[in-house]
Amino acid sequence: MTTIATEDWPKLVFDRLVEADVTLFAYVPDFGNDRIVKLADARNDTQTVLLSAEEEGVALCCGADLVGKRAVLLMQSSGVGNVINFLSLVQGGRFPFLTIVTMRGDYGEQNPWQYPMGQAVTPVLEAMGMLVIKVERMDELDHAVTAAIGAAFVAGQGVALVLSQKFLGAKSF
Repeated sequence: MTTIATEDWPKLVFDRLVEADVTLFAYVPDFGNDRIVKLADARNDTQTVLLSAEEEGVALCCGADLVGKRAVLLMQSSGVGNVINFLSLVQGGRFPFLTIVTMRGDYGEQNPWQYPMGQAVTPVLEAMGMLVIKVERMDELDHAVTAAIGAAFVAGQGVALVLSQKFLGAKSF
């Protein structure tokens, strides 16, 4: 396990993804995934794709697999509600799929509008056949990222790496 400062977590996640040959980073803008996107934009061997909605990212990641590429979908927990139907593509096509979900509506949340989807994230993802790996502490991150990458790209599973607000820190309302 690598010891890094809490604020350097995006670099650890990005480095593990690149080591696993992930080259396509699909995202809907969010403060939680902003630094990963910037790291991908700064390299010539990775590409970012700005999405208008999260469900586009599911299709993009599945399409990347069809041409021998690896992709990740970066989204906030509120976007999980948008991808539910598209996750049937992952299951039906047996695509390896990895998403990184930055949470709202859990530990320390002050915005009441974030709670309904925040509380539904894990049950909804699991109902759609996704393996959910949750990170609440920095000492869990490296192992969780490695496990998520292995489950998606070696075992061919649909995986959501969920970064909790306990880990990320809660935004003030």
